[in-house]
Amino acid sequence: MDLGENVNTPTTRLLTLLNVSALKSRKRSCDEDLQPLEKLNRRKTVKLAEDITLDPGPSILCDTTNNGTEDEVAGGNEEDDGVDSRDITSPYEQHYGPNTELVSDASRSSVDQQRWTSSREKVGKLPAVFSLRNEDIIPPSKKLAKKTAIPERLRGPFQARQSKQSSDQRQIQDDLLSILSAHLDLYNPALSLEDHRGVRDVVALHALDHITKKRRRVLKNNERLAHAKAASVSPPEDVQDQGFTRPSVLVLLPFRSSALAWLDALTTHTPSPAYQIENHSRFLSEYALPSDAVDKLAVAEPGTYPRDHVETFKGNVDDNFRVGIKLTRKSVKLFADFYGCDIIFASPLGLRMSIEKEKSADFLSSIEILVIDQMNALAMQNWEHVQYVLSNMNNLPKDSHDADFSRIKPWYLDGHSAYLRQSIFLSPFETPEFRALFNTTLKNAAGKVRIEKNWPAIQVPESIDQMFVSFDCTNPKDEPEKRFAYFTTQLLPRVLKSAVQSANTVIFIPSSFDFIRVHNYFRKQSSLSFAILSEYSTNQDISRARETFFSGKKAFLLVSERFHFYRRYKIRGIRNLIFYGPPEHPQFFSEFLSFPFLDDGVEASDVMSKVIYSKYDKFRLERIVGTKGVKGLLESLL
Repeated sequence: MDLGENVNTPTTRLLTLLNVSALKSRKRSCDEDLQPLEKLNRRKTVKLAEDITLDPGPSILCDTTNNGTEDEVAGGNEEDDGVDSRDITSPYEQHYGPNTELVSDASRSSVDQQRWTSSREKVGKLPAVFSLRNEDIIPPSKKLAKKTAIPERLRGPFQARQSKQSSDQRQIQDDLLSILSAHLDLYNPALSLEDHRGVRDVVALHALDHITKKRRRVLKNNERLAHAKAASVSPPEDVQDQGFTRPSVLVLLPFRSSALAWLDALTTHTPSPAYQIENHSRFLSEYALPSDAVDKLAVAEPGTYPRDHVETFKGNVDDNFRVGIKLTRKSVKLFADFYGCDIIFASPLGLRMSIEKEKSADFLSSIEILVIDQMNALAMQNWEHVQYVLSNMNNLPKDSHDADFSRIKPWYLDGHSAYLRQSIFLSPFETPEFRALFNTTLKNAAGKVRIEKNWPAIQVPESIDQMFVSFDCTNPKDEPEKRFAYFTTQLLPRVLKSAVQSANTVIFIPSSFDFIRVHNYFRKQSSLSFAILSEYSTNQDISRARETFFSGKKAFLLVSERFHFYRRYKIRGIRNLIFYGPPEHPQFFSEFLSFPFLDDGVEASDVMSKVIYSKYDKFRLERIVGTKGVKGLLESLL
C-alpha cells in the first residue's frame, strides 16, 4: 500500500484516531495501576460511618463521555411525550438513526454527482422548489412531516403562543415546520422583517426538538446498558446513538445582538419554572449593551432611520463571539465548554479565530443541524469566514476526546455525516454566492427546499429619468473586467462630455473589489475632482467628503455599498446617479433616488439615474424592477 496516497483517507484517519485513543486509555490504566505504596509509618485515620459513601448499585449508569448527559440519571424521569426515540418509523430515526438508508452508496453517489430532480410545489402558501435525488420516488408533498413529529411537551406551549398570532403568521410557521421536521435542507432567501421573528422561533423549536430526541435516545440506551449490567447479561449492541463530539447544532450569526435574539427564541420554548437558565446575567452583560449605554437606533423616533437598519444594528454589534449552550431536562446552561455543549451560537469570525487558535475544529465534527441567519449581513462582513467554517464541518476529528466508540453511529465512523446534516439558510434576498453555497456544497441526501418569491418593482420617485444600460459578457469570470472596461471607455467619457452630468454625481459601487479598482482609476485621472465614502472612512473623512460634495468643490462622490449598509447617511447635493451595478439591497436604490429631493427646489426632471448591468445581475435587478420587469431587461442579453 502506498501510504503517501492513502494517509488522508477516512479509513486511515479513523484507524489513527482509534489507535491514539487506545494508547491514551492504556496509559490511564497503567497510571492507575502504578499507585505509590502506602508508607508504613503513615498515621492512619479513622473513617466515621457517615463519611462512608455507599455504592448506589448497578441500576444507575452515567455516560461520562462528551456526547453523554452526565448530569442525568438513566431514564432521567424524562416525561413520556408520546414519541418513542427508538421508533424506526419516526422522521428522526429514519434520518439520523444508526441504520439510515440515506448514506447508502447509491444515495451518496447521486449527491456527489449532483443528480437532483427539481420540481415546483406549494408548501401551504409558500412557493417552493424541491430538489430530490433522482432515485427518490417519494413525491415532495409526502416528504413533509406533521406537527405530531414534535413532542407534546414542546408542541403544546408553542401552539398556545401561536394562537395569539395572525393566521398568516401561523401558516408560515406551520409550513416551515413541516419542511424542517422532515429534515430537508431549507433555503429561504425571501425572509421579510415581519416574518423574521416567527421563523426564528420555529427554527429554535426544531433545534430544541432535535436535541431533546437525541438526549432521550442516549438516556434510554444508558438505561438498557444499566439493566444488562445489573442482570449480568451481555449488553445490547444496538446502542449507537452519538457522534464524535457532543455539539450537534451550530447557529452562525453576524452580531452579539443576533445571538441575544436567538437565545430569547430558544428560551421561549424552555420557560420558567420548568427550566432554569444558568449564567443568564453574564450572558446579558456580554451580549446586550451596558445598562448605562443609550442605543440611539432603539430610542429614535420611528422613521428617523430605515427600519431594516434599526433591526440589524440595534444592540451590541460586536462581530467576534462564540458561546456554547448545554441543554438538560430542566436547565439551559450558557457558556458551556464547546465539547460539553449541545448548541453553539457564533459569528464566523469568532469561530474561525477559535479554530485557528486551537488548531482544531473537532467540536464541529458532529454538527447535525447548521443554521445561517442574516446571510446578507454576513456577506457584508466577510463571506470567506463563512466558507472557512463550512469547510471545517463534519470532518473526522484529530483527537478522540474520550469518545466511546461503541456508541458512535456507523455513518460517523465512515465519514458520511455531511450527507445527513440539515442546513437552514435565512436571508431577506438572494445572491449568486448564496445560491452557489446551497446548490454545490450541501449534501443532505434527504433533499432540499428553496423558497421562491415574486418580487414587485420597487417604489421610486416618479418622473425621474432612469436608464438601465447593459454590456455583453458571456463568462462570469470575465464580468468584473468587462464592467470596468464598459464604465471607463464608454459610459464615463460620455458623462464627462456633459456639463450637467459631470457635476453633482454620485457613483454607487456594490462590490468592494470594484470600488477599489474605480477609486484607483479616479486617482490616476488628474482632471477628475472626487471624494470617497467607504466602510473604512472615519467620521472626519465622512464629514469632509459630504461637505465638499454638497458645496460643489468635488464633482464626483464614490460610495461603496458597505459604507451605506453600515452608516446609512443621507447625502445632499445629488443630481446625477450612476450605479456601477445594481445594489444588493434593493432599498438602497430607492433611498439614493430620494436623496436629491432633500435639497429645496429640486424637480424630478433635474435628476438622472443610470444603472450598469449584465445578465449575471439577474437577482439584483429582479429586486429593483420586479420579477416581471427583469425578463424584459435580460431578454436581449440571453
